[in-house]
Amino acid sequence: MAENTSSSITIEAAPADVMAVIADFARYPDWTGEVKEAQVLATDEKGRAEQVRLVMDAGAIKDDQTLGYTWTGDHEVSWTLVKSQMLRSLDGSYILRPAGLSATEVTYRLTVDVKIPMLGMIKRKAEKVIIDRALAGLKKRVESGDAAREAGAQAESGDADKKAGPGDK
Repeated sequence: MAENTSSSITIEAAPADVMAVIADFARYPDWTGEVKEAQVLATDEKGRAEQVRLVMDAGAIKDDQTLGYTWTGDHEVSWTLVKSQMLRSLDGSYILRPAGLSATEVTYRLTVDVKIPMLGMIKRKAEKVIIDRALAGLKKRVESGDAAREAGAQAESGDADKKAGPGDK
């Protein structure tokens, strides 16, 4: 039976700000070391991703995979493998908990089972590296304010489009 690997980090931002970065799959190549390409294939009625295709390069694990996402409220997202070239299974989650007035504790859990034979300790080490890089990248992305600036720029661009008349475009 596969064992999961987990780690937590505290990010100096509100849970909603952290979840906004987690949910912005198009930006994953900007802040995750392993995701080289991300494409949302399906969304739910709230516009959140339900299926995402990811091109991964995590050293020992290079893969083109599709993951199915489940959103539990505003503080948890989990995923499971739909399709992969290298993996037999992949289950993970981000769980966010408020930590004080303006911080969030983020716990990332991951369980990976590869199709090729791999020693358990090597697999867990790879999981740990993926988790630690993802959490560090998430923290840097959220705390740098890049995500908030980009969201503001997109909103302003959308407002400009709305203000422009039909002949202005």
